[in-house]
Amino acid sequence: MLIFDQLKRSDPSLRTLALLVLAGLGLLLAGLGYLQVFSSRHYVESQKNQSFRTVRVPAIRGQILDRDHRLLAESRPSYNLNLYLDELSKLFQQEYERQRPGRRLSRAAKERLGQQTRYTVASNLVNQVGALLGQPLRLDPERFQRHYDQSRALPMTILDNLDATNIARFLEQPGRPPGVDLEIQPLRYYPQRTTAGPLLGYLRRDETSNSDDDTFFNYRLLDFKGVVGVEAAFDQELRGKAGAKYVLVNNLGYRQAEHFFSPAEPGLNLILTIDARIQKASEDAMRASLGNNARAAVVVLNPRNGDLLALASSPSYDPNVFIPRVSVEEWRTLNDTNLNPTVNLATYGFAMPGSTFKIVTALAGLEANLLDPHEVFHSPGFSQFSRDTAPPGDYDFRRAFIKSCNTYFIHQGTNMGKARLLEMGHRFFLGERTEVPNFQEISGIFPTEAMMNQRREQGNPWRVSDTARLSIGQGDVALTPLQVALMTAAVANGGKMYWPRLAVQIETPDPLSPTVVRSFPAGRLRGNLGVAQQHLELVRAAMLADVEDRQEGTGYRAFVAGFRVCGKTGTAENKQGGRLVSKDTWFVSFAPYESPRYVVVVLVKGGGGGGVTCAPVAQKIYQAIQKLESAEPGKAGHLVQN
Repeated sequence: MLIFDQLKRSDPSLRTLALLVLAGLGLLLAGLGYLQVFSSRHYVESQKNQSFRTVRVPAIRGQILDRDHRLLAESRPSYNLNLYLDELSKLFQQEYERQRPGRRLSRAAKERLGQQTRYTVASNLVNQVGALLGQPLRLDPERFQRHYDQSRALPMTILDNLDATNIARFLEQPGRPPGVDLEIQPLRYYPQRTTAGPLLGYLRRDETSNSDDDTFFNYRLLDFKGVVGVEAAFDQELRGKAGAKYVLVNNLGYRQAEHFFSPAEPGLNLILTIDARIQKASEDAMRASLGNNARAAVVVLNPRNGDLLALASSPSYDPNVFIPRVSVEEWRTLNDTNLNPTVNLATYGFAMPGSTFKIVTALAGLEANLLDPHEVFHSPGFSQFSRDTAPPGDYDFRRAFIKSCNTYFIHQGTNMGKARLLEMGHRFFLGERTEVPNFQEISGIFPTEAMMNQRREQGNPWRVSDTARLSIGQGDVALTPLQVALMTAAVANGGKMYWPRLAVQIETPDPLSPTVVRSFPAGRLRGNLGVAQQHLELVRAAMLADVEDRQEGTGYRAFVAGFRVCGKTGTAENKQGGRLVSKDTWFVSFAPYESPRYVVVVLVKGGGGGGVTCAPVAQKIYQAIQKLESAEPGKAGHLVQN
């Protein structure tokens, strides 16, 4: 006991050293106590944060339904085969040990061998799954490595959207490959296929966060976002609120457990004003009369309140091809620069209105008391500003309208002047957006004072020839089918210009008792033409004669027995260097004459003539509407409401 003997002798140096040692031991014990007892919770939580990963779980997308709750878009279960890498870690290690050479490897060589062995194991399992299902499957090495590096804790999809046969084959196998399992995921589905395709729009994969996402996510499960159409305009409401879960991973990054801490909230349902039956009838009529690849559009609306019943565009496309991903071949077809199937021509296509603009010219002249409907005008069959398809002869207003005499309307237009033509056109809001919520609308072209000033500054002032062309719907004017439909509706309803309505309401997805979250009122008045009713009646009567006068009317091919159609044909010539390149053809109409409930406008780009090309399309649509109305006797007009 030499040390204690020395301490008893009161050796100052040794006593000081002993005190220092004891103080150090005391500090060490105090530090250990602080770490083990007082700070244990902090380090436990820190360790948990390092081991947990947050995963964003997308919500089920809301339904899109027509005015009578017929399904246009929904989410249905998709059955996918997934590879769970956490269940393969032992197989990865065994394969690594089996292939590892006896010599010492560098760090880079070990990494390459690890990548090779992991891919070998996963690829063999995928091949086994392909053999079980009777179809060859191949695991892309780059995709596998990217998933291993970035999303190791999540399952990797090796085959998606299995059909019933493959599901049964997989589940009935007694010895399924390890690490492979079936997962159910909601995916967008469009039961009407191509019907209303350009109107609904399409989705694309989305990896961005919504503004209402509550946290940072390490991983994101497959989600979609609306690109164009209704899917884009109401994307925020339809996609709902994403949920979240924790995934516990080990030190190698493999999943050990998972726990939901925020369930996903399903998206809201959207009810449209569209009638799926009229929408389909419009698209069928275009296909039957024009073929599958015609560039055409149809607008059907209720002139009493502006409700859109159909917005059809040809060629159409099936939005299902974008789910879960669009193929290279499909994308090449969809991007065809000549057909442009993804462009909704009803709102994003525009053309010179041709003779349909004579409705505006007529009302401008009648309101200015410069057009006498009974006065006879002799046409030589041509004009210095335009050729005429109507033969030489004497024309009053009615005959000039139904035979679409260019010379007569050029005479009226140049006589009243551009100011009155433009003023009447602006009453119809021509060349202005209608604010239809589909993320695909163009304003078109209609002359304004700003355009006049710009032309003047450029040394190209407005001339009489420009007024002549405008009076017959040629020159510096190009309108969308929707704009022309709203113009026609104002003539039919007595002079009211409505904002078009596409959405009725947004409601909760509860099938038993849905709650309305937001309503969109019908009949929002945009303006009033301020035109005398007798002048509107003169135009309506002329439009009726254009269809019912089989001797001289250009629109007689739209005639429907028992459903009095009023219409106006139009043909606009597209020229380059004075040479005719193509024609844009129109038929604008409303019915029935006594009590207008429907407006039907047809545009065909590259058609032959409004009466020959477009009127038969409108006839088929009216016949379909007439059949739908007669399906419930005693309820004529039940398809639309005031």
